[in-house]
Order: sequence, then structure tokens, then C-alpha cells
Amino acid sequence: MSLLKIHDLKVAYGGIHAVKGIDIEIEAGELVCLIGANGAGKTTTLKALCGMLPVSKGTVHYEGRSIAGMQTHEIVRQGISLVPEGRGVFSRLTVAENLEMGAYIRNDKSEIRGDMDQMYALFPRLHERRTQQAGTLSGGEQQLLAMGRALMSRPKLLFLDEPSMGLAPLMVQKIFETVRNIAAQGVTIFLVEQNAKLALEISHRGYVMESGLITLKGEAQSLLKNPLVQQAYLGE
Repeated sequence: MSLLKIHDLKVAYGGIHAVKGIDIEIEAGELVCLIGANGAGKTTTLKALCGMLPVSKGTVHYEGRSIAGMQTHEIVRQGISLVPEGRGVFSRLTVAENLEMGAYIRNDKSEIRGDMDQMYALFPRLHERRTQQAGTLSGGEQQLLAMGRALMSRPKLLFLDEPSMGLAPLMVQKIFETVRNIAAQGVTIFLVEQNAKLALEISHRGYVMESGLITLKGEAQSLLKNPLVQQAYLGE
């Protein structure tokens, strides 16, 4: 049984049919990417999966049960967490307080403290900045914080929406290295990303989205070698 199974998903808002009937499956332990140009419908897909936009048609099953129509906070309690596009940190709260917010559904205080220490080990920069307001961090540091905050809920499935957006090349490499490390710890990841080359290089499988439709899918290494992908997204 797939951890996440999406069938014929359609999402429309404001008269726009943004997602036009897509099928996606993700197995436990996989790192799967969804690539495509800006405006392809990638972020809309994630928002619908998280209950932030209504599903017009189709089914979404997580661990065999339907989550379509659930409220966002209910979906988080099922074991799904989102790192949103643009990071969305609480700018006036400290780094430590942002991480604590990620554990708001939990009551195991001693284990939360242990997970905070794990986040500081995974993201040493956050430990250095733990008493700073999140709004004073660089864009890359805020991205690390958003990832750490999402992990504090102990998700089985982590959605990452454009984690490299607007970051310097060195920080982009750091972010993707961190994504790979998170996946190695057993967290299933669904990565939405415009940087097709880097996304495919670290993923097991990939889907290509154009104008609200899935146009290609397959093993990530095969997609990297696909002439259509190379021409459209890799500049080759």
C-alpha cells in the first residue's frame, strides 16, 4: 500500500483550473520530486493535499484512508508536515520559539526537548542563532528553520515547496544536502522544486508537471537523461 496515493486530483479556484486530474503515488521511505515551470500547478497541488485549498474532484489517500476535505490541523496530526514556499517563519519569535511551534500538536515535553537538540545537531547554524528573532536571519537560515520547525512534529511525510527559491548557490547546495540527510533518516519526502537538475539528482522518482497535468514520470535518473526534460528544464 502506498503511503500517499493521489488519483484524478483536480483543483480550481477563482475560475482557474490549476490542477486538471493528476495521479501520484509515493511509497514509504521514498524521496519523490515534482518538477515544472513556475505556474505549472505544483504549489496548488501541495496546498490541496494539505487542506489549504479545496479539492474539486479526485481522491487523496494517506496510509489507506482519505484525507481529502480534512482540515489542515487534522492532516498535520495524521503525520504530514509542510515547509511552505517562502518559508513562512514567525519573524518576531526567536529561532527556539519557532522550533517549539513546530511541536504544538505534541505533549511529550521531555522528548520535545530531545528533538530540539536533534534539530540543533542537524542545523548547527540554528543553534548559534537560537535566541535571535527569526526575521533577522538570512533567507537560507530561515529555510533551515522552516525545515527544522516542520520536523518537530515528527512527520512520516514531509512536503517541501520550492526550498531553493531565492537562495545563493552555496546555500542551495546546503539545502539539498540537508534534504538528502532528512530522507536518510527515514522521513518520506515529496519535493516540489523548479531546480529540476538538483531535485532529480537527489530523488528516487520524479513527476513532471505542465499546465496542471503530469506529462512525464519515472525513475529520477531516467528523467535526467530524457531529452524532453533536458531541453525544457536542464538547458541542454
